[in-house]
Amino acid sequence: MKRNKSFDNKSPLLYLVATPIGNLKEITERALETLKEMDLIAAEDTRNTYKLLSCYGIKSELFSLREHNEVEASNHLINLIKSGKKVAYVSDAGYPGISDPGNILVKMAIKEGINVSTISGSSAFINALVASGLSTDHFYFYGFLPKKGNEAKNELTKLVDKPETLIFYESPHHIEETIKLMHEVFKNREVVIARELTKINEEYIRGSLDEIVNIDFESLKGEMVIIVKGNEELKDKAVDEGMIEKKLKSFMDKGASKKTAIEILKEEYNLPKNLVYKIAQKL
Repeated sequence: MKRNKSFDNKSPLLYLVATPIGNLKEITERALETLKEMDLIAAEDTRNTYKLLSCYGIKSELFSLREHNEVEASNHLINLIKSGKKVAYVSDAGYPGISDPGNILVKMAIKEGINVSTISGSSAFINALVASGLSTDHFYFYGFLPKKGNEAKNELTKLVDKPETLIFYESPHHIEETIKLMHEVFKNREVVIARELTKINEEYIRGSLDEIVNIDFESLKGEMVIIVKGNEELKDKAVDEGMIEKKLKSFMDKGASKKTAIEILKEEYNLPKNLVYKIAQKL
């Protein structure tokens, strides 16, 4: 076990700074103060970050750390931090590491004994979720689906039984295919599309998948967050796991294989296979 106080002056520190997801005025005062103090700011796209820094008169040196050079660039930054340089990392919008580069850098920093601290800010999926009108009690953030249709469908199928509100990111280039796949897998669930968040054209589109699958997809511009209602039927169904376990043992004691016992119980009590399988794994 390790305990690290982020602001122990004896330890090197990597800052992760959340940046605005649209409106540049959403950057926090603390984020600006931190960026001004840095010797080097690593960025997913230095061109985008330059625009942000220029808006606030920040002239720190920029360094590119993106998906295709993340390991090499992370090594370079780790060495700079260990040599005493003040370094921060930002992605194009929102938090580093959330459907953006940054996680490899964080893992390497921790391994090398470098403290990591996050400067809070905007998050597209949190903004979208709290204004969606769907349940915020429990949610499952997926991010971007695979680009290949068959792989995306497989991933959606794995999520179909989840009672939590489901959250995805999508670009305008793939939104039509994604919504059609969701309609195929999730049928007519409620869905919310949030786009152009915090910008002048911010829009929330709420409706059923039966409705939204027929939308004019050419009208959907900018990066989007898709919020899908969870499987309410499963959430509302009281499931006695102890009973399921006893029934599984009973079937197996009578000679049924674990696989067969799962199938019998699933059909007999109309339960999701994933749930019965999870309980069976404990036996």
